[in-house]
Amino acid sequence: MSESKKKYQGKKVIFPILLAGVLVVAVIFSLREYFYFKSHEVTDNAQVDADISPVIARVGGYVKEIRFEDNQQVKAGDTLIILDDRDYKIKLQQAEAALMSAKQMLNVSTSAIAETRSNIATANANVEAAKVKLWKASEDFNRYKNLYDDHAITKAQFDAAKADKESAQAALDAAQSQVPVIRSKVSTTQQQADATKANIAPRESDVEFAKLQLSYTVIVAPVAGIASKRNVQTGQLVQPGQPMLSVVDDKGLYITANFKETQMENLKVGEKVDVTVDAFKNIPVQGTIESFAGATGARFSLLPPDNATGNFVKVVQRIPVRIRLEAEQTFISQLKPGMSAKVVVHTL
Repeated sequence: MSESKKKYQGKKVIFPILLAGVLVVAVIFSLREYFYFKSHEVTDNAQVDADISPVIARVGGYVKEIRFEDNQQVKAGDTLIILDDRDYKIKLQQAEAALMSAKQMLNVSTSAIAETRSNIATANANVEAAKVKLWKASEDFNRYKNLYDDHAITKAQFDAAKADKESAQAALDAAQSQVPVIRSKVSTTQQQADATKANIAPRESDVEFAKLQLSYTVIVAPVAGIASKRNVQTGQLVQPGQPMLSVVDDKGLYITANFKETQMENLKVGEKVDVTVDAFKNIPVQGTIESFAGATGARFSLLPPDNATGNFVKVVQRIPVRIRLEAEQTFISQLKPGMSAKVVVHTL
């Protein structure tokens, strides 16, 4: 009996010790977690992100040539796709021909103005000549009139001098009437020239637009990166605005972490971050908070929630936070947009 009592008493002593040990461990763990989460904000709702530039056709046409392979590394300005440009070359030739025609019409109008202006000088000279003839005819008429009054000449001679004077007057009137007519022709021709000159600017714009449209048949990479998601084939007809591929900027990768709105109180720009990418769990990466989104993720969704409909259920919202990675480029080059990650922010 004594041995059984000793074993029983031994068990009674061990159990409180174990219980106390468990309580101590639990308290230590709880305190550790409390102080840890007091100085850290954690989320596993995060992913690797990058700037993805869509390459979109700006003009329509048939794909003539594709100069890249899917998922190929490209540089900014590299030629990716060439469209059939024969239609656009013809449009450029038509625009250039219209411009040349407008310039030729302007030259013709300018020549006509110069010629008409030279006629003004001729008309003024004719007026002066008519004035001289009228003066001479008037002097002759006055002399013949005196002679006729003295009965020194016949009436036929007097009538001839009178007719010469009236003829000279009519010639002067005719010459003077031609001057405003010619001036009016100059004004009309000048207006025509101005209209033709005004037509040159639109024709030049047409040429520039045709050149621009022609240049759009050669599609180049907007940025350096990886050309992916190609969805065109040689010979395919593409329309303006049609996406043809995307270029992923693999040099500027960053982390987008979606924190709960209740966590945002302690987050600030510039705070240090520990990032663990799920694909490389044994490689911790340092980062820094770069910026906060201007609205919650729900507000940027295709169908943002409308809380005024009457059926309201309060849901904790999440704010996208952009985190700049501070790691070797060799490691960053292994990351791909969309990879999941865990983010720990040091708030103290």
